[in-house]
Amino acid sequence: MLVKFISSETGELMMFADMAAQLLRAVGKETLRRGTFTRDEMMPAARLLREAVARGEASAGKADDDDDGKDAPVALGPRAWPLIDMLERSSKGGAHANIVWEAAADF
Repeated sequence: MLVKFISSETGELMMFADMAAQLLRAVGKETLRRGTFTRDEMMPAARLLREAVARGEASAGKADDDDDGKDAPVALGPRAWPLIDMLERSSKGGAHANIVWEAAADF
């Protein structure tokens, strides 16, 4: 399932529900079918995501040589940065700036 984030300031961002859920939980949001970030919530959420990325990347090791060339999973950082960027840029919008997300069902 896909989750679409729509910003009043920057446009749209889509990601798979499992990653969206991980990012939303990191900032204390419920993974409901629809939700929102108000302007006042955006910078604190971006800060929390940056901290989660720093923790995740610091603890992420390189793939072991025993993996026979298997691809390592994508780290949290590359998946979180588009949402962090959306949050930070949208926070600079007007008083009614917002980000909403939509999915087919709760996730």
